[in-house]
Amino acid sequence: MSLFQPLPTYTVTCRDKVLDLSQPHIMGILNVTPDSFSDGGQFNTIDEAIAHCMDMIEAGATIIDIGGESTRPNAEVVATRDEVQRVVPVVTAIRQQLGNDIWLSIDTSSPEVMQAAFEVGADIWNDVRALKREGAAVMAAKLNIPVMLMHMRGEPTTMNNMAHYKEVIREVKAELNARVDEVISFGVKRENIIIDPGFGFAKNYEHHCALLSQLKDLQTLGLPMMFGISRKRFLAEVLTKTGVQALATTQPLERDTVGTAAGIFALQQGASIIRTHNVAMMQQAVALWTQLSAYDKR
Repeated sequence: MSLFQPLPTYTVTCRDKVLDLSQPHIMGILNVTPDSFSDGGQFNTIDEAIAHCMDMIEAGATIIDIGGESTRPNAEVVATRDEVQRVVPVVTAIRQQLGNDIWLSIDTSSPEVMQAAFEVGADIWNDVRALKREGAAVMAAKLNIPVMLMHMRGEPTTMNNMAHYKEVIREVKAELNARVDEVISFGVKRENIIIDPGFGFAKNYEHHCALLSQLKDLQTLGLPMMFGISRKRFLAEVLTKTGVQALATTQPLERDTVGTAAGIFALQQGASIIRTHNVAMMQQAVALWTQLSAYDKR
């Protein structure tokens, strides 16, 4: 069997745009928060956010994921009004200055935030809570947009206490499948759904190893997959376990190389979208994978 398997054939649409997920896409992270674990406070002004967005697009991002509330463990809850005030002006400015071609994803669990962002040009709803907040699934159906449903147990404040599995792959798949069925019952179209296995959420080191080595099993759900592990604690644990002194303690931005490697493992197993802080590094790896895949088919 060839080392390089083609990505599953999927597309998602929003308004008059079509995103072909049979090709890899890089989702660049744009946090407009004061407290995100990796880059909180760096892109809080419109000018800073636009400049970073442009840098990521030039580096190869086809999707920009805008977040106005940190979902790191024990992060403070942000009022809906504050989240709207952080996100909506950035979406508005991107559309005004950079046009409509770039796909804009909103990392939120709030239906009010998503509606406000959609009205000024957002395309995708990326929800770590998988549309579980009151009114979220109904809003997703109303807006008729692509939605990313992430696997998580509990809330960011409680999830670490719920990281107990007998068979993590089987349980994550079953819980994602159940959530997919539930949001469809609220009117969300199956063709609008993208799944996210939820690396960094209610999972420990062993669970992450199992998930990353068996990610292809999630393809049986028959849905496109987004993969996000950029700069997360699991990567620090991987580096610490090498025994190399220089890697014993790392800051989040020092984990981009190992995160890029993880992204390629995910791509090999059917993930169409790789979410990352370091678009340029991920783009280099994706370029190699894409070109070797094409060569392998000759």
